[in-house]
Amino acid sequence: MNKTIQDKMPTTPDLNQERLEQLRALMPDLFSNDGALDRDELKRLVDPDSVAETERFEFRWFGKANAKRNAFTPTVASLEVDPTRSVNPELANGNAIIEGENLEVLKCLLAAYRNRIKCIYIDPPYNKDKDFVYSDTWKEDKKSYWEHIGVTSDGVKIDTNTKADGRFHSNWLNMLYPRLLLARQLLKNDGVIFISIDDNEVHHLRKLCDQAFGEENFVAQLTWEKTRKNDAKLFSVGHDYVICYARDIQYLKDLNTVWREQKPGAKEICKKWLTLKEIHGEDYETIETELRKWYKDLPAKHASKKLSRYKQVDKWGPWRDRDISWPGGDGPRYDVIHPGTGKPCAVPADGWRFSTPESMQRQIDLGLVEFREDHTKPPFRKAHLIVVPEELLDDAVADNEDEEDQEDVGLQVMPSVLYKQSQVAIKYLRKLLGGKIFDNPKDHEILARLIEYVTKPGDLVLDFFAGSGPTGQAVMDINTRNGGSRSFILVQLPELIEEKSTAYKAGYRRISDITIERNRRVVRQLDELASQAEEEAKKELPGMERDALPSFRTGFKVYKLAKSRFPRTEFEPDPEKADKENVEAFEAYIREKETAFLMTFAREYILQEVLLKRGFMLDVQTEVIIDFTKNIVFRVWDSHKEATVCLDYDLKEESVAKLRGMDGIFICLEQALNTTKKWNLRAELGERLVAF
Repeated sequence: MNKTIQDKMPTTPDLNQERLEQLRALMPDLFSNDGALDRDELKRLVDPDSVAETERFEFRWFGKANAKRNAFTPTVASLEVDPTRSVNPELANGNAIIEGENLEVLKCLLAAYRNRIKCIYIDPPYNKDKDFVYSDTWKEDKKSYWEHIGVTSDGVKIDTNTKADGRFHSNWLNMLYPRLLLARQLLKNDGVIFISIDDNEVHHLRKLCDQAFGEENFVAQLTWEKTRKNDAKLFSVGHDYVICYARDIQYLKDLNTVWREQKPGAKEICKKWLTLKEIHGEDYETIETELRKWYKDLPAKHASKKLSRYKQVDKWGPWRDRDISWPGGDGPRYDVIHPGTGKPCAVPADGWRFSTPESMQRQIDLGLVEFREDHTKPPFRKAHLIVVPEELLDDAVADNEDEEDQEDVGLQVMPSVLYKQSQVAIKYLRKLLGGKIFDNPKDHEILARLIEYVTKPGDLVLDFFAGSGPTGQAVMDINTRNGGSRSFILVQLPELIEEKSTAYKAGYRRISDITIERNRRVVRQLDELASQAEEEAKKELPGMERDALPSFRTGFKVYKLAKSRFPRTEFEPDPEKADKENVEAFEAYIREKETAFLMTFAREYILQEVLLKRGFMLDVQTEVIIDFTKNIVFRVWDSHKEATVCLDYDLKEESVAKLRGMDGIFICLEQALNTTKKWNLRAELGERLVAF
């Protein structure tokens, strides 16, 4: 049969191709860069030792298979809250700083936060000469884990990655690869990740992210111009890069996602307009006069000066005139009656911008169309600096939105080159912490700009190479400015600080101490500002209105990566003994473990661990259910799920009876149930009974 004709014939769905596409969407790391299924990777998924590792080039490196295995191997570790270092924990709203090795921490977060993180920003080690490299070692029966992650107990770094090492790049890739694989699992379908990097590894990072996220999900490579080195021999290389990948770029396209940021100076103009409106009410002529005078008096370099064309005002705010013709030509043509002459206005050469006479009339009724002196010229549309509420605009208007319309509301697309001197962030942190405590901190204002660009209120931001903690401050700054409710999770390795450093002399012992202290000071500053604002407002507001004052206070909880509170079962039968003897020995071993567990039982920490591993987020809420009088029974919930929990050693019959007809899951100790109680609860709750 002719191939061309055959290709055009209708066929049934290609289920094999669909399944491959579904597999690629779920696990892009199993596919090569050209989109073909890598059979060796699929074999490793089933049997990790079935394929020998090679060093041929298709972006492979020594240790890659083991690095991937590390990513997908579960952990028995847990996270425990540290109330002594938490700040305003009652106001945390999901904000958390976690002290721990970040690969294990990401695994601990996986059950609760999979597909729930909107934005990840990380600033991993840049792999320069003798940079610190993470060592993925977590052994519960060994010494404290930070003595196994590249530092000794006296603070001297031992795990360096010099260029003399033949695996200089491989070591770095093996460190980052499993963390990126887990990061993808945590991102929402419309989530994005930003990664800071320099020239040393940017080319490898792009390839690494292609494997972890899929080449098609690359969004942009931003350049962050930070300094100029006038002593450079050839070129001044004073920039870093920020690589951006999407979790699923097609999903973003399907949502018609558009990212925009506010134009510099627009916020100040809007604030001035609101002030003038409060003074002059609907006297727009006077407001225009005052606004134009304000523009004129601004310093020449003031950002708002560039937007002074928005000098006319109406009830929607400052506006400028824009063309009212159809973009690209061939637009609709119909009569638009001039209100003064009663005759049809001249139609623009490209046709009207709005698709129907009804759509145009809607704009006229809203006051968004300005007519000229007579009908001989087309009217123009008003382009406002402030967004006109969407519910007042019809679909025809929304369908015609373009880049110029985004400019009309004081918004713009972010460029791929960002300019901000690195010294600004350095000087800021020195002032905040009282000295040179941390080298080369990232600028929290630039991070706030990136995070705000891709998130909205209620979104969750993660940084698992937190450093000095600028990401936390960036999120708090966004919330303070906009009254939003974004939350952050920061993860930082408790790397020991060298004794000769300024930070050590200032009292810091680990890098994570700096992460926590920076954000503690930011929270305290916000507390002080909130108190001042409330005191000033109370002087002007009557008593009943004081309760409605906005709150700018926030906080965070501190957690530590910790050993599981549950005993590990490591019994090995004695081959020299009979089966009966081994069974008896095993039962004795289990009794001993259970006794040890109950003797060291810490209800609060056990509850935290169980809930985290059952998929409850760190901001889970708990309350005692007073209807249960024979046991202490909790109701626990977060924004996604809820459960009933009892951690008593003996679940009473009265409590079992009260659980009948209960919704949701019930979590309890296996020790608390005899055979009858367990049978009754299983019959009532089925798989909703979780006994451990």
